[in-house]
Amino acid sequence: MEASLARVDYLQVGVTAQKTMKLLPASGKKATQKVVVGDQDGVVTCFGIKKGEAVPVFKTLPGRKISRLELGGALNTPQEKIFVAIGSEVRGFTKRGKQFLSFETNLTESIKAMYISGADLFLCASYIYNHYCDCKDQHYFLSGDKINDVLCLPVDKVKCITPVLACQDRVLRVLQGSDLLYEVELPGPPTVLALSNGNGGDSGEEIVYGTSDGKLGLTQITCTKAIPRWEIGNEKKRGGILCIDSFDILGDGVKELLVGRDDGMIEIYNFESADDPVLRYDYALSESIASIQGGCVGKDGYDEILAATYSGWLTGLTTEPVHREGGSGEELKLSQEMQSKISSLRNELEQLQIKVFQERDKYQQSSQSSTAVSSVPAFSVNDKFTLNKDDASYSLILEVQTAIDNVLVQSDVPLDLLDVDKNSAVVSFSSCDSEPNSNFLLATYRCQANTTRLELKVRSIEGQYGTLQAYVTPRIQPKTCQVHQYQIKPLSLHQRTHSIDQDRPMNTLMLKGQFSFAEIHSWVVFCLPEVPEKTPAGECITFYFQNTFLGTQLESTYRKGEGYFKSDNISTISILKDVLSKEATKRKINLNISYDVNEESVRHTLQLIHPKLEYQQLLAKKVHLIDALRELQVHEGNVDFLLPKYRSILEEADQLLEEYKRQPAHLERLYGMITDLFIDKFKFKGTNVKTKVPLLLEILDGCDQDGLIAFFDAA
Repeated sequence: MEASLARVDYLQVGVTAQKTMKLLPASGKKATQKVVVGDQDGVVTCFGIKKGEAVPVFKTLPGRKISRLELGGALNTPQEKIFVAIGSEVRGFTKRGKQFLSFETNLTESIKAMYISGADLFLCASYIYNHYCDCKDQHYFLSGDKINDVLCLPVDKVKCITPVLACQDRVLRVLQGSDLLYEVELPGPPTVLALSNGNGGDSGEEIVYGTSDGKLGLTQITCTKAIPRWEIGNEKKRGGILCIDSFDILGDGVKELLVGRDDGMIEIYNFESADDPVLRYDYALSESIASIQGGCVGKDGYDEILAATYSGWLTGLTTEPVHREGGSGEELKLSQEMQSKISSLRNELEQLQIKVFQERDKYQQSSQSSTAVSSVPAFSVNDKFTLNKDDASYSLILEVQTAIDNVLVQSDVPLDLLDVDKNSAVVSFSSCDSEPNSNFLLATYRCQANTTRLELKVRSIEGQYGTLQAYVTPRIQPKTCQVHQYQIKPLSLHQRTHSIDQDRPMNTLMLKGQFSFAEIHSWVVFCLPEVPEKTPAGECITFYFQNTFLGTQLESTYRKGEGYFKSDNISTISILKDVLSKEATKRKINLNISYDVNEESVRHTLQLIHPKLEYQQLLAKKVHLIDALRELQVHEGNVDFLLPKYRSILEEADQLLEEYKRQPAHLERLYGMITDLFIDKFKFKGTNVKTKVPLLLEILDGCDQDGLIAFFDAA
């Protein structure tokens, strides 16, 4: 059965956080359900839909921002009590809006994630998990990395309380009481958890997870271990997953999986076979989907998907058919109901325009008076700066609650700006002087009208670190701007991984000195991405990393007074040595640095780089031939006389140009890495070989792997 869904925009509230919208249970079968949503103005809004119009049930007063909203109630009864997390407090409301609970927890940070099961309340701050029963503290757990979401397996099926934490370090942590039962390794950082089928499946042990890099999977959480059931990659390069629900929207008797992503995609996955789900329907909105629910909202008997977006729009995709009656001359006749709705909307729009003009005049008059006080309008920016494993680039996503006018991007380190297909903004570069004020990049993105979300891609150079700044200016009066800063780390292209290949030839860097565990951890945080800022529990910690550009790896193990870093890339060890020495010198700490260089690792790294180098050189040669071949085609009219390899270049010209445009300076980056490898190899021997670099570049142009390795050995 194919999905045929029509879009309906119901209402706009304030900016909403992830998982802050729910549908209250229906009073009867196929009856419409009430919607409850909490926003960052601190307002809980509950409404129903009558004749296509939103009719409020209740609305609370503004206050601190709402970070989560869940429904609860006694087990095996309709879950119609509304619970919201505000700061470190949990408040409860009845479906009529009467507040019956105000529970101030003992958490020192704001609540980031919440789950409710009967009398049990599960709360998470950044690193801390707390379990309360009837508002009494029961269990506590300190996580090794940030907690993004929490849920508990259904106690009526599993017969024991089994909380599961989704943590930023790519693991699910399964708890028993205050203890860690086991960890489940995932392919990406999990951002959201949901019970499979809404109830954990037949066993009650099945959990669906979504990751920040757009992967979706299901795993079974048993008493002793996790059993992975299926996993869907992100081949279409869509956004990260923010929300998941289960609902039978296709009407085939089997619940589909509803998924909302941070690039505005709504997806329906159908279980056609007992194995992996299949994508059956998708719909793109212009902003991130913070919450998603399946139910009956707009009209009795018609199911729909309801989504809450970042800027607070509640949008439905309904199964109700949009009736169009053909009239004379193929004209569409509008129903009386629709005509009256359009008329009331026009009146409302006129009144709003009059109000805007009045307020603008009032502001102009007050701003020109002698006692004028300038007021800067506040606006929310939802930003995300993440490393993409596929193309070793950083994605910077900026989302604003109102339309963006322009974004100015500035960096004090060399960066490549890459093309983004979804980006419709016009980019212009300004010349900048890198010498006196370290200004390497200055670019302005001018957005089209009604653009609220902008995605940029940048690629950094390892060893060069600093700050990327984005100046965001929305289309509001008076003009105002927010500055957001993002750190480009010395080993910026490294990504956390669960394990590494121990059989590779490794170079080792050893540090010893009078430094604390917290100090060396802060140095590692400064050098590498995806390391938790909080000092880990225990006396010693090991992290594994992989270079997303080359595939080389790094193992870092450290404790108080000692640090060991192993990598198959000597340049990684060289960067770490330089940066860690500089950081220790700043704090006036003497370091005893020793290293063990494995000569075989240089050959191994060159073998990793060479296929990429060969491919990029061939691509560059093909692109340089395209203009000449096209000119030949115009003059001769027929290109059958050309060799097959030249004909294939003409046939694939558009794809080749697109790929070359998408990866500017890729070849130069590879040349730079090989040059750094050459210099670093001999730096550890105490030899300066910078005079031999021109000779090395000549060999690179020849693209001879054996000649390159021989040059490294002979020099």
